[in-house]
Amino acid sequence: MSGKIVWVDGRLGPAEELRISPLDHGLLVGDGVFETLRVYGGVPFAWTRHLQRLERSAAGLGLAVPSIADLREHADAVIAANTLREARLRITITGGPAPLGSERAAVPPTIVIAASALTPWPATADVVVVPWTRNERGATAGLKTISYADNVRALAYAHEHGAGEAIFANTRDELCEATGSNVFIVTDGRLLTPPADSGCLLGVTRALTLELAQKLAIETWEVARPLRALAQADEAFLSSTTREVQAIAHVDGVALPVAPGPVTARLRAAFTDLVARDLDP
Repeated sequence: MSGKIVWVDGRLGPAEELRISPLDHGLLVGDGVFETLRVYGGVPFAWTRHLQRLERSAAGLGLAVPSIADLREHADAVIAANTLREARLRITITGGPAPLGSERAAVPPTIVIAASALTPWPATADVVVVPWTRNERGATAGLKTISYADNVRALAYAHEHGAGEAIFANTRDELCEATGSNVFIVTDGRLLTPPADSGCLLGVTRALTLELAQKLAIETWEVARPLRALAQADEAFLSSTTREVQAIAHVDGVALPVAPGPVTARLRAAFTDLVARDLDP
């Protein structure tokens, strides 16, 4: 973080000078939520959708969210201070300083806003299925929380096995999601993605991709599929804020028939066009 300008609890300044409390509940027990936004030309993309999801995640944890207008002002200040045009922006809200345990204190939340330059993703990704599952009935299922230890471990596992992303099943052995991405498969021309009750986080890019597919008259289904359906797909891709639409080339070392496939290519082009014409769709 050296040299970066961040926003921390009402102050804009160098990351190496601004600090949060060592008793912050986010640090101690992972009590917090966040959003990552893609910045195009200095403007955060899909701001409204991302902040709506931030509010839903915060409500799910019982956390208060500051004024959305204030968050935008602070986010724009961070982007400008770092002279970033193409970037990753992160807004984090935690439970604030608290006792050494699970109980919160009656304090305002901690707010951290940071941004960094974006490293381009390759055109395709290789994925591996990890030996751990998502709990579709867990208290934080479907919420974007900062409790990311499972994702950190799974992504390290993927890298250890020569892949760029990890795939989770849920406890029913259904295809669920990746560590920071949603998963789409194409079978017989139909576009399929796990539904909300699979335990996946409903991504902003996922929603936009489904809307684009409908406009392109691509048959879409939000439906549970067995985990093995990914490796058996005609084509598949990941969707996320920073990856956008990224084709999957290999699953557990086995090549899919084509990457990117025709449906993936159409949707990636449509997403690029969307960004060019509307930064807050």
